[in-house]
Amino acid sequence: MSWGTDLWDQFENLDKHTQWGIDFLERYAKFVKERLEIEQVYAKQLRGLVKKYCPKRPKEDEPRFTSCVSFYSILNELNDYAGQREVVAEEMGHNVYGELMRYSQDLKAERKHHLQEGRKTQQFLDQCWKHMDNSKKKFERECKEAEKSQMVYDRLDNDINATKSEVEKAKSQLYLRQHMAEESKNEYAAQLQNFNAEQWKHFNVAIPQIFKNLQDMDERRTVKLGETYRSFAEVERRVIPIVSKCLEGMVTAAKNVDERRDSGIVVESFKSGFEPPVDFPFEDFSQNIQRTGSDSTIGTPKTEGSKPDPKHAISRTKNKLWLFGKKPKLPPSNPPPSRPSIASGHIQPPKFTKERKANHLSEARNPKSKIPSFRTVKRGAPTLEDLSHLPPEQRRKKLQQRVDELNKELQKEMDQRDALNKMKDVYEKNPQMGDPGSLQPKISETICNMEKLRSEIHKNESWLAEVEGKHGSRVERRPSADVNHHTPHGRESPEGSYTDDHSQEHRSPPQPDPHEFDDEFDDDDPLPAIGHCKALYSFDGSNEGTLVMNENEVLYVIEEDKGDGWTRVRNNSGVEGYVPTSYVEITLEKNSKGS
Repeated sequence: MSWGTDLWDQFENLDKHTQWGIDFLERYAKFVKERLEIEQVYAKQLRGLVKKYCPKRPKEDEPRFTSCVSFYSILNELNDYAGQREVVAEEMGHNVYGELMRYSQDLKAERKHHLQEGRKTQQFLDQCWKHMDNSKKKFERECKEAEKSQMVYDRLDNDINATKSEVEKAKSQLYLRQHMAEESKNEYAAQLQNFNAEQWKHFNVAIPQIFKNLQDMDERRTVKLGETYRSFAEVERRVIPIVSKCLEGMVTAAKNVDERRDSGIVVESFKSGFEPPVDFPFEDFSQNIQRTGSDSTIGTPKTEGSKPDPKHAISRTKNKLWLFGKKPKLPPSNPPPSRPSIASGHIQPPKFTKERKANHLSEARNPKSKIPSFRTVKRGAPTLEDLSHLPPEQRRKKLQQRVDELNKELQKEMDQRDALNKMKDVYEKNPQMGDPGSLQPKISETICNMEKLRSEIHKNESWLAEVEGKHGSRVERRPSADVNHHTPHGRESPEGSYTDDHSQEHRSPPQPDPHEFDDEFDDDDPLPAIGHCKALYSFDGSNEGTLVMNENEVLYVIEEDKGDGWTRVRNNSGVEGYVPTSYVEITLEKNSKGS
């Protein structure tokens, strides 16, 4: 089925049809454009929704509940899902809409060329028809003139009154008209033959070829539409696996919600670590009442001369304060008293010191401080540096854990410093192995890190001492910490950190360190100087027990480094303190007298 043979006379209709085909293609391209714009708006709105509900605080400040973590996972998956919608929009714009618009421009140019060729062929045929028609009309006109000349000649030739000259003139006029009619006839025949040839060529060669080209163009347009329909669907199909993974991630996040774990996190965050209050003991105030024989069967046994113990005279009102405060911990060596019966007559109320009573009173006056609000649980309380937002027992555990971690980091830095010093000594003895000066920046950096870690340790130990309620020196606090954590004795630095001495293990209750900053400067007699030193660097001495020194300042050495990286010195003003050993150049003197 060909347009050139079946539609040889439908040039105008084919012109309209090809124009409709291009318009339809552009209409579909417009549809694709609006669809991808919907995808873009959808993806943008999804990202805005994710951003709106994403936490605006750091992750460490967010609740650790599995329901919250799962919700944030769902937000991440939804963000990835929005990214896939953007991919769909981008590929639709590039592979479908952009391709259709480019193809539409090519179709318009090709259609214009084919129609111009058809119009040129039609114009040439029309021109041939005009030439043929003109020659035909001329031939008809000349034949009529020849007929008139024939009639004039016949009339004069039959008229006896006509002269010979008139007859000859009419005869010559007849011959002329007959000759011109013959020439017009020949021209008309030639033009007719030419027109018939051009007409056959037009309708059997030119027009079929042009219409065939238009048919091919229209069929290619149809094929292109089918391909873009398929591409339109393939763009969506390609993202389905990733979208499925996003949805599977959301389902997995939903399965990860664990109500038991969330309840455990609530307990871990807010438990005080104290035991609930025990039953109130029975306080017998009837021991001094004289009873009759009949009363002895239902009352408590009579005890002669028994008086209430003043140590146990605690009113019922004060005991009720335990419901709102913390029950004081009894010494572990004393087992909890057994529950007395009413008929025993020997009821021993627990003993409390005045300090513990005052604590109960203060806690009873402020019960709201012990009850965290639900809003705090829901939103997550901000984490303070000193962990003061936690209950006392939780705060103590967290601070102790932080001190242990800082001590481990400090030990690593000290090991690195010792390794660098050894390497520097090797380079100084063997210059061909390396430049000793190249290690100095790294050594200084390590020393600076050690100072920062010591400062952090000191700060956290101060908070830990505040939690434990021990306002004395750190010497009173350290034995219990050593027993609980099995810290090797003799490894503390002036900042409460550890030294490099790994040979000494904790085998007996540790003794107070004689080099602690809190107690060692209380002596009345100054220690004698055993040498002097020159400051290589400035030291701010911001920590307790340290000494401020300036670069190139000369100080007196009164105690050597015990392996913890600190040297005890005295300045010209008589002020003593510790300075980093690596910050000074020490010269020891024998038989030196104290200054």
